[in-house]
Amino acid sequence: MTGQLAERWRLAVTGATGGALLWALVEAAERDLVGDRAALVLVALLGIFFATALAMAGPIGLARALPRALGLALVVAGLVWLAGERYPTADGFFSNPLLTLAALTLAALPVPFLITAARGNWRDYPALFLEAWSIVVRYAAAWAFTGLVWLVIFLSDQVLQIVGITAIGDLLENWIVLMVITGAVLGLGMAVVYELAELLSPYLVLRLFRLLLPVVLAVMAVFLVALPFRGLDGLFNGLSPALLLLTMVAAGVSLVSITIDQSDEEATQSPLLRRAAQGMALILPVLAGLAGWAIWLRVAQHGWTPERLFVALLVGLGLIYGAVYAGIVLRGAGWMERIRQGNIRMALLVIALAALWLTPLLNAERISANSQLARFEAGKTALADLDARALEGWGNPGTAALSRLEDLAKEPGQEALAALLAGEGAGEGQDRDALARALAAAMPVQPASAVGTRDTLLAAAEGYTLNDWQSVCDRKLEDGSSACLMLVADLLPTLPGEEAVVILERSDDYVELLGLFIAEDGMLLTRPAMRPDGSYPTSAEAAALLRAWAKAPPPLTPALVNQLGTGEAGLMIRP
Repeated sequence: MTGQLAERWRLAVTGATGGALLWALVEAAERDLVGDRAALVLVALLGIFFATALAMAGPIGLARALPRALGLALVVAGLVWLAGERYPTADGFFSNPLLTLAALTLAALPVPFLITAARGNWRDYPALFLEAWSIVVRYAAAWAFTGLVWLVIFLSDQVLQIVGITAIGDLLENWIVLMVITGAVLGLGMAVVYELAELLSPYLVLRLFRLLLPVVLAVMAVFLVALPFRGLDGLFNGLSPALLLLTMVAAGVSLVSITIDQSDEEATQSPLLRRAAQGMALILPVLAGLAGWAIWLRVAQHGWTPERLFVALLVGLGLIYGAVYAGIVLRGAGWMERIRQGNIRMALLVIALAALWLTPLLNAERISANSQLARFEAGKTALADLDARALEGWGNPGTAALSRLEDLAKEPGQEALAALLAGEGAGEGQDRDALARALAAAMPVQPASAVGTRDTLLAAAEGYTLNDWQSVCDRKLEDGSSACLMLVADLLPTLPGEEAVVILERSDDYVELLGLFIAEDGMLLTRPAMRPDGSYPTSAEAAALLRAWAKAPPPLTPALVNQLGTGEAGLMIRP
């Protein structure tokens, strides 16, 4: 057996063994032979061990890859165990994508360092750069090969079933067969892909990515130029703008690194691309700073949540990356090599922060629960804005915060809090008629004579709905008018009485349109309000309708739809 063929067999057996062990672990967990927490740690241990062993086997050989993969897997599995202690059951870890992302980051980023360390120099940037991108290409190709093999197996089974042979389908009903085949094919694919490393080099993809740098830089420059004229209001309305800016920062960092490549000889020789890389490095701190400002205002207004803490951590990384890149470029000659060395330090920082996220030192759930509880006790968070359901999803710290709130709810004057914690929602324990009257006084209606219909519709609404709409109606627009409006008309002729559309401008970039009518049981039902073609107005269009129709009610006109037949038995085409 040749060395090449032997290596293929070794990796195929390694992958098959990994698949079989994962199957055995799942079976043991389902039969309660292994506890939930032990299963969580073992899944992390086995998954990371076999995945990283296959990634390192090609460059340094399977014998040298196995102990290094085991060491990394033990460290990550230990941190996963620590993070899992935040929740009463192991399911809490899997339901938290941020913890999963931190574990995957901690498992993936050290792999190129382990490969280069096995070769004698873990700080060898050209080797680190090449191995990092090669691992991505090898795994992408190996998984594509695995998917192709399964397609062939599926088609073969379908063909044989035509002549009554079901052997393949019967065999695949056993999960162990699925896992073993997947692992074996993945291992075989990794071996073959590494043999063809010269043909599947990442350089083609990286060279193409370089061409995106001027385009992305131009978009960022236009954004920064237009931002003062457009205003900053839209930037600070939530996590989305901050995450979008951070995504652009990450794209900028990646494109600069790709452009300068692993050495000056391999770096782009295009003056345009080099200048674009320098320009990108200089504006990264600005974008990261805007994202930081956006998330800081959000935290100041609503307090910490795990998601906001995660974004704040990304902002910190973005600011450091931006400061490093901009400072290096401003120092002049030799800037490309200094950025390469800076990338090594930043990668180590990312690894450290990912590990920290999984430790009690940076327990996002505890920090967030304490923040929300402190804000509520200090009167900074209104009862209507208290998200008890979110606290339920923050593991043991959230449970402790809820326990404190339950103690507060037992005190005199805290009946509304008790109702909220009991699942009734803010306002359910209060006089719903009083809430409806208060909202009716705050909600404008068109035509002005339709106050009776408005009051009837609001009286049929649930208490939490009334509280929610009240918070919107209390918000004032630029001209001092209310941010809500009800429009009354006979919109559903087959139902008795009149119906309504309510417009709720919840923020500067989010406007909600709801259709209202009363069901047979007397309760208020809501449906989305849409255009005749089935599309929905944008928030900007809905905001314009709110301002126009608040001054004068729109006319009531027939819909642009006809049907074949009569009544409810007819047929129609919905656009």
